Amino acid sequence: MTRFRLAFLAAIFTAVQACTQSYPIEPVPFTSVRVQEDSFWGQRLKTSREVTIPLAFSKCEQEGRYENFVKAAKQMHSPVNLGYDVKGFSFDDTDVYKTIEGASYVLQTMPDKKLEAYIDSVLAIVAAAQEPDGYLYTARTMNPEHPHEWAGESRWIKDEDLSHELYNLGHMVDAAVAHYQATGKRNFLDIAIKYADCVVREVGPNPGQACVVPGHQIAEMALARLYTVTGEKKYLDQAKFFLDFRGKTEFRAPYNQTHLPVLEQDEAVGHAVRAAYMYAGMADVAALTGDKGYIEAIDRIWENIVSKKLYITGGIGATKEGEAFGENYELPNMSSYCETCAAIGNVYVNYRMFLLHGESKYYDVLERTLYNGLISGVSLSGDGFFYPNPLESAGEHQRQAWFGCACCPSNICRFIPSVPGYVYATKDNALYVNLFIPGTMTHEVAGKQVTISQNTAYPWNGDIDISIDKTALGREMDLKIRIPGWVKGEVVPSDLYTYADSKRPSYSVKLNGREVESALENGYFTISRKWKEGDVVSVHFDMEPRVVKAHPAVAADAGRVCIEKGPVVYCAEWPDNPGFSVRSLLVNQEPGFGVYHSDELCGIDKITTPARTMSFDKAGRLVTEDVTLTLIPYYAWCQRGSGEMTVWLPNEPVKEL
Repeated sequence: MTRFRLAFLAAIFTAVQACTQSYPIEPVPFTSVRVQEDSFWGQRLKTSREVTIPLAFSKCEQEGRYENFVKAAKQMHSPVNLGYDVKGFSFDDTDVYKTIEGASYVLQTMPDKKLEAYIDSVLAIVAAAQEPDGYLYTARTMNPEHPHEWAGESRWIKDEDLSHELYNLGHMVDAAVAHYQATGKRNFLDIAIKYADCVVREVGPNPGQACVVPGHQIAEMALARLYTVTGEKKYLDQAKFFLDFRGKTEFRAPYNQTHLPVLEQDEAVGHAVRAAYMYAGMADVAALTGDKGYIEAIDRIWENIVSKKLYITGGIGATKEGEAFGENYELPNMSSYCETCAAIGNVYVNYRMFLLHGESKYYDVLERTLYNGLISGVSLSGDGFFYPNPLESAGEHQRQAWFGCACCPSNICRFIPSVPGYVYATKDNALYVNLFIPGTMTHEVAGKQVTISQNTAYPWNGDIDISIDKTALGREMDLKIRIPGWVKGEVVPSDLYTYADSKRPSYSVKLNGREVESALENGYFTISRKWKEGDVVSVHFDMEPRVVKAHPAVAADAGRVCIEKGPVVYCAEWPDNPGFSVRSLLVNQEPGFGVYHSDELCGIDKITTPARTMSFDKAGRLVTEDVTLTLIPYYAWCQRGSGEMTVWLPNEPVKEL
């Protein structure tokens, strides 16, 4: 990236930040961070750039996503109804928006004039389909006399049910903001603002407005994001209206969290993606307004999730029926849903909770989700996808090349390239290091530019070097390094999961080769000093396999344990364990482990441990055999074909036998 481009983007952010109310903790945007290409996340960014995003654009072409916009534009300029047959889903427009969002993040890290021109050509098609007052919803515009069957006879009347008009707005705004931040161009942002203004005019509690709330949430957090970029408070007010009136309109159902007003809710219920997007929006409103009622409500809901409804992989959503949260402690493994979109939503929630409260526990959940239940949703090759992400399989699961309802692949398209924006944050003269990803960051801290770099092989080992490459501060800066919960003996910030071994890992921090100490504050190790170029902070986390057990109330995991190493959850899968079933064995109650690095599956650490298989011979007698069980990271399963897999391993005799 040229110095001119960096300066240009920095100028954009300086101007934006000057006109907006900020979060209590300020995110360091993706435009300020470059990830080392040959690293764990660098590989995934490259695959997303070279495989997943081009695949998604090709699917938009092949499956008529662009054609919907073309038809809508033609209908708008026709004196007669052209009779287009409105097919597909009412939210198909969002596949285009989400793919552009991911491509925009890519443009920041890898400028590409051809890709930029392609996006501009698509945006020209999108703009042509926008009605004069800003409304943009091809499922109605392409045939206003016979719109999509979910759309209703007029605008907004079916949004609380199935029309997804406001859901489309949310994804459009998110994508437009990312495109503007990455390129400095307003062509997409102006489209999104025009539609947002249409919604502000037409949807609300006043006479003549449609008093509805989104049937599928996301507009709330997108409008909050639009507020932070434009400084226009009407967008934050609209987001708050959508939340304030939830549970107060005629449509009431736990499925989409309209069963109660949001400030009275204290349990995560219903469709997990809708819920997570709403909780993220609540955290946005809480953080940006300081509203005590919202802060207390989102704190209660977050506590319910992490103490009763969170999978060890960071996945959420226990049941296929309604793609929904289950009851408290209802966490089945083989039938678990754990939709990829829900994992992305869980990251959004915990990220915003950190920006609100500044505590590391939110990043502990975020990191667990990121390295396990989220990236499991896309193959290492970037062209195979999971919709649900179960924790056990008898071989019935396989990765798909795409889905008719393509929300998960297109969501992966937009999320993976955004990861650089989750690494750092600032507050006053403090710089937070939240994720351990090799690369560089250049950003302002307390009004002065600082460049730092990370060098690490995380998540395979716990050694991280943080270097001060350039600084113009001239005064003290607080460098705040997150000490992960797994180092401190805390699996998650609750008693839902605990370590079942006697290990006591530790950590150390050195400054320029000399060990330093600091009391942890909100989970952060803080070094305060006047930094100079060439300073190096060396962090070491003890990282070895650990045994985890679930809360006794989680019936699905009774008598079972899970193995993890650092932030990575492991599973047993058939290709590494030929000759026996990984679902019919016992591991030792005090297992020993071997660890070795393998070049398989894009480079992983494998774990081995003694186990004993159980089977019946031809005479029906129980037969056991000592074997060596090999485990791989959960995110890498089902890359080599379908077969048995399990995360939770029995370490007590199976009662039925």
